[in-house]
Amino acid sequence: MSPVRPATVVAIAATVLGLTALVAFAADAESNAVIAWASLGPYLLLGTVAGAIAAALARRPVLLASTLVVVAAGAWTLGPLYVPGVRGDEPDAASGPTIRVMQANLMVGKADPDALVRTVRERQVDVLTVQELTGDAVAALQVAGLGDVLAHRFLAPTPTGGAGAGIYSRFPVSAGRKLDGFGPTNLTATLDTGPGRPLILYAVHPAPPYLTPAPAWAAELERLDAELESVAGTAPVVVSGDFNATYSHTRFRDLLDAGYVHAADRVGGGLVPTYPADRRYPALVGIDHILTRGATATSLDRIELPGSDHHGLVAGIRLPRPSGEEGSGEGG
Repeated sequence: MSPVRPATVVAIAATVLGLTALVAFAADAESNAVIAWASLGPYLLLGTVAGAIAAALARRPVLLASTLVVVAAGAWTLGPLYVPGVRGDEPDAASGPTIRVMQANLMVGKADPDALVRTVRERQVDVLTVQELTGDAVAALQVAGLGDVLAHRFLAPTPTGGAGAGIYSRFPVSAGRKLDGFGPTNLTATLDTGPGRPLILYAVHPAPPYLTPAPAWAAELERLDAELESVAGTAPVVVSGDFNATYSHTRFRDLLDAGYVHAADRVGGGLVPTYPADRRYPALVGIDHILTRGATATSLDRIELPGSDHHGLVAGIRLPRPSGEEGSGEGG
């Protein structure tokens, strides 16, 4: 019997790992191990490409074919994220003004307030959603001049810890409320973006799967899913926040079933890693997201948030034009 070549071992291992990633991607299990494995799934599937190369070098045609099937399944699963296009029932005909929405997790209020406000000014941000907002961070952001740029707000800070949240807006804010049944604070409010153009905004932060039991994580995402379904079709909706879930998680993708569109998917941005941002190595997983319904994401940029363990996001969102209104324009 001839010895097994190292290339064969690599190809087999890569194929098995890729298969387990696909299983975790499709699984609905309430297990911390499955949640973690799904988070790393894209990297495992990328490794399957190396497995295919190894199988070819080992001259194992059956193994090569098996590996290529896994590679194809991974490409079919994640590849569309890198192709710009309209998903779901999103109206591509949205032709109203474009507003800029920024998402920022402040890492228990430790993010640099001056740097954040500078980004808001430079990026001409119209709406800012924040998580892990503390009372001290509210005061520091005010001193840094955030109120001069985004004069309207709905805030629910906490004295310490990461449960606080806030909405800052250039547009008047009304009907603000906290969502019931969540650990960290989740907020919603209605923004008056112009005559006949209300916008429902969510600043979300479901519980993380590693500091809380996996079933609690799943339950909060299900609760968020029900909330988003309840407002679908009533007005344009933007959902911005730290979802503590990646596109690889079934629970996150379930949020899109009511016609919501992942901004990164819409613009072909692919998987946008946002966490952790305070390590020597690059961010690994994308848990910060912006979703739309009844509006169209036209751009999405990952940005630095000095002092935070998250990267932020800035999205251009084109709103629909009210019935009877002609022309289109750009927001400030």
